[in-house]
Order: sequence, then structure tokens, then C-alpha cells
Amino acid sequence: MLTQRTQGLYRVFLLCQLVIVAALFWFGVWVMVTFYSPSGQLTRGSYTTYCMMLFVGILAESLSREGSKNYFLQAELLRQHRLALRQTIASVGALVLYLIAAKDAFISRIFFFNFVPWLYIALLFSHHFLPQFLARGIFGLRDEKTLLVGSTAKAKQLRGWLRRKADVGLRTVGIICEEPLDCTADNIPVLGGTKKLRSAIQELGVTQVIMLEFPQFDEMNRDVITACDQLGVRLLIVSDLEEKLRHPVVHFEDDGFRFIGLREEPLENPLNRAFKRTLDVVLTVPIVVFIFPPLALIVWLAQRLQSPGPLFHRQIRAGIQNRRFEILKFRTMHMENHDLARQATTEDERVYPMGRWFRKLSIDEIPQFWNVLRGEMSTVGPRPHLLEHNEQFSQLMASYHVRAFVKPGITGLAQVRGFRGEAQTNKDIENRVACDLEYLENWNLMLECGIIVRTFVQLAKPPASAY
Repeated sequence: MLTQRTQGLYRVFLLCQLVIVAALFWFGVWVMVTFYSPSGQLTRGSYTTYCMMLFVGILAESLSREGSKNYFLQAELLRQHRLALRQTIASVGALVLYLIAAKDAFISRIFFFNFVPWLYIALLFSHHFLPQFLARGIFGLRDEKTLLVGSTAKAKQLRGWLRRKADVGLRTVGIICEEPLDCTADNIPVLGGTKKLRSAIQELGVTQVIMLEFPQFDEMNRDVITACDQLGVRLLIVSDLEEKLRHPVVHFEDDGFRFIGLREEPLENPLNRAFKRTLDVVLTVPIVVFIFPPLALIVWLAQRLQSPGPLFHRQIRAGIQNRRFEILKFRTMHMENHDLARQATTEDERVYPMGRWFRKLSIDEIPQFWNVLRGEMSTVGPRPHLLEHNEQFSQLMASYHVRAFVKPGITGLAQVRGFRGEAQTNKDIENRVACDLEYLENWNLMLECGIIVRTFVQLAKPPASAY
């Protein structure tokens, strides 16, 4: 019910915004024609198209922020400013794209540059005043008298939510709990224990009950559910699974069944995987064709002078779903290295002199683009560790192997944040894995491109942890 109310209110709000934009647009056109146009004539067809393009931009921006729609009732000026600015950029951007595509030079430049700031101001004012005004007008005469069931501590956690939902007609009339209090810290009357539930519902005209924690299916909770059904009262239950599991959860439905997962995985979407793979190939092919050959020659000459032996260093690493693959790197250590599992350190005696520069500038990682082309790695992702290190690190963090849900990468979020080089403490491992999980759960194309750009910046100016 609450979701339907909020979604419906948002659609009415968006429709009102479109009306405001149209009214402002045509008022601006009237002012232009009346006071600034020497002929006083107007080509209505062209300006109608311009207005429609503004609508397209605002609607497209709305579709792009599904997660923000539930928060449009929050009276936070900074959030309202951001939403108004996004809408202004999207609507004006759609109009500009149309003008470029259609090679349309008819629109008045004076009108355009005066209209844009007024559009932002109108949208900002609509975000500040319109939601509460609409909510009071639509739901003011239809209160949902709501009774809470649970502890006062749980009720306190919902304080902000209850205050916001008051705008869509939810009015809290009391709480049923076993605590010997007259009212909560937020002045919600305490009406007694569960035995008082039926009488409280009937005496106060309650239409909705909210259980403040997931039921344990004991006799008391079954009585609450039965009472609500028998009295025709809507029952909502606050899910506190995250608190009980001590882990974020994701609710989703598939083929008629409802599931709970522990995290979002955007790269399980085949379209997202296709975008990521396309970016990998577009970036990798030029590097393999134009950059790899001269670098291979430079590294080979340095090895001939300082540490003769094979050009490449090959190791077995763990990839996606812990599948093993052979990773390629330019060899930066002497051949008489009998401790391959030991992490490289500053001033490591195993590294030949020029190898230090190759490692610092990440030149030794360039052959891994062959692994990217073969589909074993990606440009961006969690760094693949030695099998011995995987075993060691997994003992420190229970969620360590979750990073294997995606392909390993040449660079990653942890690397651009400075978590690279030798992992000297458990905290170093925790920081890297936290970044890997953040990347896995929040992947998007902007994040991917941002990591690539920051990696190129670090190649020009390597961080202190690069060695």
C-alpha cells in the first residue's frame, strides 16, 4: 500500500512538473514574441517540438534514477538541488541533441539562454514545495491510523521513515509492546502488551498494523497475524534480516518464486557483460598491436644485459569462479629465484635493477592483455593472486572468495585507491577485498571507465606503494 501511494504520488508530481515546464516555456515564448521579436510572429510547430524535447529529457532522467524516486518527499535542499540540476541538464541536453541532429538553427539564442536558468529555478521550487502540497491534497482526508507492534528501540529506528510517511497519510496512533512505559521518546503512546492488540485496534479505529521485526512464528506473533486478518486490518512487517544475518540482503522475484540474496551482481546481466567485454577488446587490441611489441623489445634488451633468461614469467593463478589459468608477465626477477610464493617487497634482492622500473611503471603487467584477449581476465577487476596467497588470505576473511564472482583484472578499484604492492598486515588484505566487493556489487560503465582513467593517471605518476 505504501509503495503504491508513493509511486502514484511521484507520477502525479512528475506530471505537475511537466505542466510547470510547459507553462514556463510558453510564457517565455510569449514574452520573446511580444517584446523582442520585431515581426511578432511565432512558428508554433518548431517551438512545440522544442517543448516536447524538454519533456523527453525530463522523462528520460526520471527513468534513469529508479532508486531516487522513493526519496522525493525528503526536504533536503542539497538533494533537491541535485535532482533539479539533473533534470535541467537532461531536458536541455535532449533539446540540444535534437537541434544538432536536425540542424535546426531556428530557436532564438536569447530565449534559450534566458530560459535555462529559469527552468532550473522552477524545478528547484517544485521539488521544495510541490511534493508536500500534493501529498496533503491527495491523502489529507484519508489517514491510515497505524499501530506499531514491537520494541520502542525498533520504533526509534523508524523515526525518520514514520515522519516522511506522514505526508502520504500514515498516522501513528500508538505502539503495542511489553515495556512498562507511557510513551516512547518520540511521544508515541504505549498501549500495553499483545493482549491489548484487539481492543486497541477497535477503540482507535486502526486500519494498519506494522510489526517492527521479522516474526519468529511463536504463539504471540501468530495471534497478531490472526487478529489483523479477522479484523480486516492491513499488516506490514519490517524486515530485519540484515540485522539478524549481519549482512546486507537483496530481495528479488524470479519465475514466481521470491528469493533473498546477499548482494547485487550487476555483471550477471548479459548486457552489462557485453558492454564490459566490448570495452576490454577496444582497449586491448591497440595495446597488443602497437604498444606490446616495442615494450617487449625494451624488456628483452634489459634482461640480456642484467638477467638473461626467458622474456615472460608464467604462473598459475585463480580466475573467475576460482578456475585456474596461466598468467603472463614480463619477467622482472632473476632466474635463480627459489621462493616464487613470497610477495615482492621494497628493495627485493630477487628483482634485477631495470625490473624495479618495469614494476614501478607497471610495464611488467602489459602481457596480461593477452589474457584479456583470451577471455581469462578483464581490464578491470580484482587482481588475481597466487594460489598459495588465496589460501592464506581466505583464512583471514570469510568473504575473500566472493571476489571470484567476476573475472580478475589487470587493474582494479583497490589499485587506483592505492592498495597495491606488498600486503603487510591483515588490514591491507581487508581494504583490498572491501574494494573488490564494492566493485562487484556496484559495477556500472562509469565506474569501469573511471578506474581505467585513474589507472592511466597513476602510470604517469606512480603511487608510493608501486614497486
